[in-house]
Amino acid sequence: MKHRTERRQEPAEPGQARRGASRRRWTGAVAAVVVAGVATGCALSYYDVFSDTGDVVRFDQEQSPAQAGTPGKAPADPLTRMPTGPQPELRIASTVPEDGTKVMVTTLVGKKSGFTGKVWLWVPPQYKDPRYAHSGFPVMIALPGGPGYPNNYWMDPHLKLESSISKWSREGSSLPFILAMPVLNPDTDKGGLYWDGSDIPGQPKMGTWLTEDVPDLVRSTFRTIGSRDGWAFMGSSSGGFAGLKAVLQKPDQFKAVIAGGPDIVPDSRLWNGHPREKAENSPPELARKLLDRNGPEVYLGFQVGTKGSDVKNRPPIENFIKEYGKGPVKTRFQVDQGGGHDAYSYVPGMYNGGLIQWISRHMRGPVPTA
Repeated sequence: MKHRTERRQEPAEPGQARRGASRRRWTGAVAAVVVAGVATGCALSYYDVFSDTGDVVRFDQEQSPAQAGTPGKAPADPLTRMPTGPQPELRIASTVPEDGTKVMVTTLVGKKSGFTGKVWLWVPPQYKDPRYAHSGFPVMIALPGGPGYPNNYWMDPHLKLESSISKWSREGSSLPFILAMPVLNPDTDKGGLYWDGSDIPGQPKMGTWLTEDVPDLVRSTFRTIGSRDGWAFMGSSSGGFAGLKAVLQKPDQFKAVIAGGPDIVPDSRLWNGHPREKAENSPPELARKLLDRNGPEVYLGFQVGTKGSDVKNRPPIENFIKEYGKGPVKTRFQVDQGGGHDAYSYVPGMYNGGLIQWISRHMRGPVPTA
């Protein structure tokens, strides 16, 4: 069953503890500008010094030179997809202390799933680099374990997912992923009730929300890559299961996943009475079908700790890899020595076990303009 050991990771109000400190750092000149009313109520650019929790942040709806009608020019990468719009209302949820980038939040009304929920978003520093102004960026959809509602704990900079992607990409170990961090479940955890990141009959369509509505939101807002080479999942616990299942279920849309301590089979009690649909959302069954049709290739990175519930999670993962890790189903397995079934272990494990490097080598990154 899904483990709830990560409930403590759910942040309260991201960014509140730092808000007062950031205000004290304002200079007298900045204060004068604020008094003059210049910054009051305006939509702020991504790196604006006035940005703070709750403020609106705006990304210009860029066009490629070709789209803008500039003769003789085209995107640096033909697979670049410029934002489709309309741009959602984005508000700053927190600041990443290591580099000053912003975690943003919006409320998404899912047109395909019918579900409405929050999504947190982050772009790497390279996104604003002029060299990549006309290039798409890869996207990683990061899913939490625990309740997965009303927050997604990966939006908390203290877990260091954002700062780690920033550091690793700067060093060349990882692609500079855009992070999308949606709620995983449609309601609070009530006695172990969860939705397996799936379209369970009679329930909110959380599978469609994660694999259709959330990517559509990212494409409407940011420059992305128009192939599955630019789309991946990562997640822990039940979020790891949902990401694993999504890649195996829709390999034409997603290429890779890093799953920390995931379950291998769906086990929500909401599947009762729906055995066929449950099988259609089972990673072993999906992997078998992928092997039968010989592709496309997917890259499944697994990691477990050596403490807590991951001790029990390890054998099913190893059995899955032994049974299905062949042909187009590429696998890699990392044991985080001394780590537990928690987000604090899984982030460094992504790097220490070579998982983020591995999927980055098999995905597509941004291309600088010549």
